[in-house]
Amino acid sequence: MAKIALITGGSRGLGRAAAEHAAARGTDVIVTYQSRGQDAEEVVRRIESSGRRAAALQLDVGQAHTFERFAAELRALLAERFGRQTFDYLVNNAGHGHYAPFSDTAETAFDTLVNVHLKGPFFLTQRLLPLMEDGGRILNVSTGLTRFSVPGFAAYAAMKGAIEVLTRYLAKELGDRKIAVNTVAPGGVATDFGGGALRDGSDMARYVASVTALGRVGEPDDLGALMAALLSDDARWVNAQRIEASGGMIV
Repeated sequence: MAKIALITGGSRGLGRAAAEHAAARGTDVIVTYQSRGQDAEEVVRRIESSGRRAAALQLDVGQAHTFERFAAELRALLAERFGRQTFDYLVNNAGHGHYAPFSDTAETAFDTLVNVHLKGPFFLTQRLLPLMEDGGRILNVSTGLTRFSVPGFAAYAAMKGAIEVLTRYLAKELGDRKIAVNTVAPGGVATDFGGGALRDGSDMARYVASVTALGRVGEPDDLGALMAALLSDDARWVNAQRIEASGGMIV
């Protein structure tokens, strides 16, 4: 029986790449989207054309009060589309960037970051644990900005730092269920994240390439391949770890 991965924010960028690479490894995939339903359905079509099963569900990870409803929708989808009562892998990927100097960061923006990047993954994971198979995997997405500092990302990086701590606690507390929990920390990646600042030969892209040992900006497939590998049995003994995938950024 094929494993099933639930990937939040799977309609674009790293989430989409992770979904497609996981499917290529033989995993069925459920992606969530906030507003880009057509993009999510395109991901579903691409995965299904490769021979795997896939589905999309709407979810706003910044609205924790909706998680009970989402869990009920997921339970019904698992039964109807996949013939299962549980899923195996959870990838907490959904989120958005935020750039502002520390002195200019508004409380409203800070609160939104908390809801999306910390409260959301915390309580979504809590709500979905009863639907997760023992021996599964949880993968949380952080950022290279928790290791190195770039002015303007204090609030965003602080949320991701909290996620890295949460990862270790989840690994400890879920060990009895043999659920491994890890963090992947991307460096600069050429997606539409943060308004696509690292695409199209921008000044930011040139800067990132100049401080990266491998001499270029990352691509979604660089991260998608790693994320799929961390979900697989090849990484079964990796637990409570932060794995940075930045090409050697600022080393």
